[in-house]
Amino acid sequence: MSACGCDGGELRPVDEAIEHLLGRVSGPPPIERVALADALDRVLAEPILAPADVPAWNNSAMDGYALRAADLPPQGGRLPLAGRVAAGDTGLTPLPAGHAVRIFTGAPLPPGADSVVPQEHCRAEAEAVWLPPVRRGAHVRPQGEELRQGQPVLDAGHRLRPQELGLLASLGQAEVPVYRRLRVGLLSSGDELREPGEPLGPGQIYNANRFSLGAVLQGFGVEVEDYGVMVDELAASRDALSLAASEWDLLITSGGVSVGEEDHLKQAIRELGQLHLWRLAIQPGKPLAFGEVSGKPWLGLPGNPAAALITALVVARPFLLRAQGQRNVLPKAMPLPAGFDWPEPRPRRQYLRARLERGDHGRLEVIPHPQQGSAMLTAASWADGLAVVERGATLARGETVAFLPFDGLLRG
Repeated sequence: MSACGCDGGELRPVDEAIEHLLGRVSGPPPIERVALADALDRVLAEPILAPADVPAWNNSAMDGYALRAADLPPQGGRLPLAGRVAAGDTGLTPLPAGHAVRIFTGAPLPPGADSVVPQEHCRAEAEAVWLPPVRRGAHVRPQGEELRQGQPVLDAGHRLRPQELGLLASLGQAEVPVYRRLRVGLLSSGDELREPGEPLGPGQIYNANRFSLGAVLQGFGVEVEDYGVMVDELAASRDALSLAASEWDLLITSGGVSVGEEDHLKQAIRELGQLHLWRLAIQPGKPLAFGEVSGKPWLGLPGNPAAALITALVVARPFLLRAQGQRNVLPKAMPLPAGFDWPEPRPRRQYLRARLERGDHGRLEVIPHPQQGSAMLTAASWADGLAVVERGATLARGETVAFLPFDGLLRG
């Protein structure tokens, strides 16, 4: 067990906590090879080099006529036709001197041709074509223009999006080396929690975190096992955590990390492993905790639904992405004009649920929802992202505020 000073009164700054978590990542999961069609959102485990030049040969960028630029007079002129070349044609014969060939987009240039004139600039005749002046190399995709054989294409740690799948397909990659999906056990804490569809008794609430956090984790590309709700009792919490740690790579819980007498989770963590970090200078989400259970990393998110969502997106996300082997894990904030005043400084960094709206001068401004309670998901559903106000800072309308779009935070 680690004492770690986690029960002290001082709150850990958010960036310092994220750096601490990233430093605790032991390494990525094992490598496996998957079919290219199954590689979307997976993290590349090995660098990819171009196996050949791309394109592999000079080809036409347009439908038109291929020629040797030196064969055409400076003012343009008429050249006889020596055939046609379509995409996929092979066994090309050299272009005869003083001739042109009809050519189509993507078709290989015949030996000797060095330029293409688009068909809309030409005038076709019976056995010839009139062409305007042409610059040597015009409308030609030269061999190796995009990539040279052996050139680095993608680095290890890159999450594969649709454009990367297309790029890998263009290189002939049928399979891709990726890291195995990170396996995360998700647990909820709270005797008051009930599942949607069940009747609620006095003091009971529906388990929103199970659904919002499960969806967030899937968006990060991890494999999620939902262990349901732990009973608010020390032995039950200890047993549930021990079981999950024996089966999965990493544990995430929601609730049970505040200072209440019925929150037994931290004590169970201490008995099973270590508590490294507790309580951040963040609003909402102060009671976030981090530690280990039987050697497996554990993230304890707050129980209030908005706080759980925001800490998952802001603090847990970088850790989970790095644990999958991903290289770039920190979100990129957009500096935008604030459409609000923030006259009173706060002791914790604020993550306000906000959206972008057009102001009086037609420019986009960041507008926060009027209700910012840590238990309220309505504001998050209304919002486009999070406005970040640093602790101790004030803002006047029109000043720059950092904005984190949900579109980026909800993806790996």
